[in-house]
Amino acid sequence: MFNSVRIRLTLWYTGAMTVVLLALVLTTYLVFRQNIIRRAHAQAAELADSFLSTVNAEMRDAQSAEEGVEAAISEHRFADVVFAIFDRQGKLLAVSPSYRQQDPRIAYSQEKLTESLRPLLSAPRDFPFVRFADRGYRGYARSFSVESTEGTLVVLQSLRRENQFLETLAATFGIVIPLAILLSGVGGYFLAQRSLAPVVAMSAQASHIGAENLHARLAVKNPRDELGHLASSFNELLDRLDQSFERQKRFVADASHELRTPVAILCGEAEVTLAQENRTEQEYRESMQILKEEAHRLKHIVEDLFTLARADAGKQPLVLSDFYLDELAAECSKNVRTLASAKNIAVSYEPQDEVLIRADEELLRRMLLNLLDNAIKYTPTGGTVMLRSTEENGFYRLSIEDSGPGIPVDLQSRIFERFFRVDKARSRRESDGGGAGLGLAIASWIAGAHGGSLELTRSTSQGSVFTVLLPKVSA
Repeated sequence: MFNSVRIRLTLWYTGAMTVVLLALVLTTYLVFRQNIIRRAHAQAAELADSFLSTVNAEMRDAQSAEEGVEAAISEHRFADVVFAIFDRQGKLLAVSPSYRQQDPRIAYSQEKLTESLRPLLSAPRDFPFVRFADRGYRGYARSFSVESTEGTLVVLQSLRRENQFLETLAATFGIVIPLAILLSGVGGYFLAQRSLAPVVAMSAQASHIGAENLHARLAVKNPRDELGHLASSFNELLDRLDQSFERQKRFVADASHELRTPVAILCGEAEVTLAQENRTEQEYRESMQILKEEAHRLKHIVEDLFTLARADAGKQPLVLSDFYLDELAAECSKNVRTLASAKNIAVSYEPQDEVLIRADEELLRRMLLNLLDNAIKYTPTGGTVMLRSTEENGFYRLSIEDSGPGIPVDLQSRIFERFFRVDKARSRRESDGGGAGLGLAIASWIAGAHGGSLELTRSTSQGSVFTVLLPKVSA
């Protein structure tokens, strides 16, 4: 049951509401009780003042103190209020008639009353709790002196009505609070159900999205609220997954196609060679040469795929070292001159001053060789390829410029995709090296792994320029 978010939300809501209601009830009860007590205290003081004023007036006409007190008591008859007057020796002079009516055992009750009030008479204090005759009272004592008569007036207020009111208030709260908690729980449940309904709907929709319908998206009713934002974010995630899935399928298809060709050539050439029993040494050498070239091409494709796979998995660490980038660029430009001479292409390098960098030398070498090989491959016979290195704004800039026919504008955004070739027919010719379309993808990853970038800066009918930016990090 507690695995349901709806139930948990309902319980949390009900629990919070219960705490708030209990705090409100307790505060209300205490405020009411304090106000009642404060009003009772003020009323007791007013009754004492009024009673003593009456005693003072009656004493002028009375023949004795007891007669004046009795006259004052007869004029102050209040329900649940008892007036008791004591002389200086603590003898009870008079008590309210209401007290006599409450307990017919007058002698016993007067003794009991005197005994109950003795602590108050010996040490007067305001509003103590007094109990006698199985009743509770709040006492108030005041000393007085009237016409040479000294004594103590005690006003006793019965707690019956106060207790009845507080008991009624507590009983009311005892009925209202459980009902309020029950209603809040039911309301919280329906509120949670209604609030989570879009989530349930999105969950149902998402459960039907798989590889076969990855293009499907969640319905967004209100894109401005939190659930709409969640649905939009999930749809964006599906977009990225869909694109990644499509790239992965295209990658697998292209890899299968690229691997199938050299494997087919290897198998076919081996079958043809073995099918002919009488072959000359030259023919065997030619067959072995074909097998060697296709095996070399297959090895190159597998190595590139392995590099990209490790890069995607984040398991291709950089082996950093300090070296001079200008020396590496010069070395790479020399290494490709043999390949360029076959097409009568002039490869030149314009060096800068010594450029010290901390990076992975082997990966940067592979990046430069891939870029130079790509430039030579797409440069026509008799063309030029130029490598430049400069320094600007805290970056080292490597530019590879060729004099090839350029890349069509509509294809320039795809040149760094894996297995993408601008001219597949020409790039697959053995004379061009049989590229698989992975060189630029690997070069772009190497530049990014070093915190830099690889961009196609310019591509026109007069040639293309690829630019590598590497952060300037020295030892």
